[in-house]
Amino acid sequence: MTDVSQPIAELYRDLHRHPELAFEETRTAGIAADRLRSAGYDVVTGVGGTGVVGVLRNGEGPTVLLRADMDALPVTEATGLDYASTVEGLMHACGHDVHVASLIGAADRLAQTRDEWAGTLITLFQPAEENGGGAQAMIEDGLYEKVPVPDVVLGQHVGPAPAGTVGAHPGPAFAGANSIDITVFGRGGHGSRPETTVDPIVLAAAIVLRLQTIVAREVAPQETAVISVGRIVAGTKNNIIPDTATLGLSVRAFTEDVRLRILAAIERIVRGEAAASGAPEPTFHYAESFPVLVNDARGAERTNEAFRAAFGDASVLDPGEVSGSEDVGLLATAAGAPLVYWILGGVDTPSYLAAAAAGTLDRDVPSNHSPHFAPVMEPTLTRGVDALVTAARTWLA
Repeated sequence: MTDVSQPIAELYRDLHRHPELAFEETRTAGIAADRLRSAGYDVVTGVGGTGVVGVLRNGEGPTVLLRADMDALPVTEATGLDYASTVEGLMHACGHDVHVASLIGAADRLAQTRDEWAGTLITLFQPAEENGGGAQAMIEDGLYEKVPVPDVVLGQHVGPAPAGTVGAHPGPAFAGANSIDITVFGRGGHGSRPETTVDPIVLAAAIVLRLQTIVAREVAPQETAVISVGRIVAGTKNNIIPDTATLGLSVRAFTEDVRLRILAAIERIVRGEAAASGAPEPTFHYAESFPVLVNDARGAERTNEAFRAAFGDASVLDPGEVSGSEDVGLLATAAGAPLVYWILGGVDTPSYLAAAAAGTLDRDVPSNHSPHFAPVMEPTLTRGVDALVTAARTWLA
């Protein structure tokens, strides 16, 4: 277990070395619980599996919830960092270690400066954001029966923006998402006699190409949507045509109408291609699902104003609509509270500006979920702590 007196940078390196998958974050949860108890919080553990919640009551005033997610990804790290993951095949490739370290730092500081604010502070360390199940699991486990219902939910996500910058986009800010597994069926046989088969690999290839027309031809130019095929599984040997092929899709949109139209188009195209191939009816399995993350407009502006006052105008950016997805909004919806969720920049600023000037951001600045994703520790961690503290104090009395 990590020493509860451990400085934030050292704590971050430790968390990065020891990633844990969704609902398996026992070590990370233990560290968070120990740090919160040491700082004087009332701590509830095991919420929704491995979730940890700390409550610090400090007189009359609003109740503010600060949230960080804890889980890592099944990615093999390729950053070359001296504190790279020590767990084979796992990596904090989405920056949740930054989130945890920053919230622990903010929890410490707010506890140490409680004479400067009043109200109730909730610090929530959530499991399983990556599969979209952690927030809902905590809610279903009676989260708001175990801790007070917040008046506002606040949080941040580190991303490929200049380190030290922050900013919340008002309104729809992160896309809603669906993960779909589609299985198409054929008739297997010998690779030398394809005429005796119904080839599901050819069928899958036709589906992949046709799916690309949905955004291009069925979504209006002023709307935003993404359809990505991240996985195709089929076959066992080069000269065997298999019976089945499975495609793994990720679908993202910023409105419910667009999302439903895309899902209907996907099913129509898959069924149509299967019929054209003489194949049986395909199957659809809907897995992870994230709602659109909607920032409270007034709350976002109030928080951004506090950031400008604390960090200067140049450090506050509007990240626009982010095509990634988040389940933190479920915590706010369940509480009937506004949500303010901002982006925290984590890229070395000179490197970011050089890539932007060269038009090579997509190539030279690794994004979240990349095996090369590596936020610079400073000023990212300091700003991450400061942003959480600043936002919390903006809402506390």
